[in-house]
Amino acid sequence: MTFTDLQKQRRTTYVLGKKVSQTPEEIYDIVKSAVTNAPTAFNNQTVRVMTLTGDFHEKLWHLTADRLKTEVPDEAAYNNTLAKINSAFKAGYGTILFFTDTSVVKSFEENIPLYAENFYDWSEQGHGIAEYATWLALTEAGLGASLQHYNPLIDELVAENFNVPTSWRLRAQMPFGSIESSADDKTFLADADRFKLFKS
Repeated sequence: MTFTDLQKQRRTTYVLGKKVSQTPEEIYDIVKSAVTNAPTAFNNQTVRVMTLTGDFHEKLWHLTADRLKTEVPDEAAYNNTLAKINSAFKAGYGTILFFTDTSVVKSFEENIPLYAENFYDWSEQGHGIAEYATWLALTEAGLGASLQHYNPLIDELVAENFNVPTSWRLRAQMPFGSIESSADDKTFLADADRFKLFKS
């Protein structure tokens, strides 16, 4: 499969299952390789990752559901939220947590003051690349995924329950698993509204 084929195949999957042929260790290696080889500014490698499967994966989404209950007091709205968590996230095989090591960002800000105001932005760009690389790697392995952002609501709960170092800042959650329902067709803006070519 070419890179372009992988890009076209990668979709946000909201109906996940646990019918995964890979072991947790194999998935861990897939994630580790994708993130290790994703570029970061000044090669500062600020992205940190935890891969959760089994009871740890389920615990994350149980904690998230409990936390959201305090933010969504309307019972009907909360039940809709809970249904989405259970079917789109918790029903999957695992979740990848992406963090920024803020101590590394701070070190570069202090040691290269000329670019100090850029390093946090660059760390976010590094996240985007690492998350996309991971998503493509999961796609290549036949797995579905989505990218979620329940941070900062769940930051403290995640830190307390998963032994997160104090310098790690949660940036995203990527539930993954078997693809139980195909994604809807994707629409695109007109090329003329997005791209320009200058040539001589």
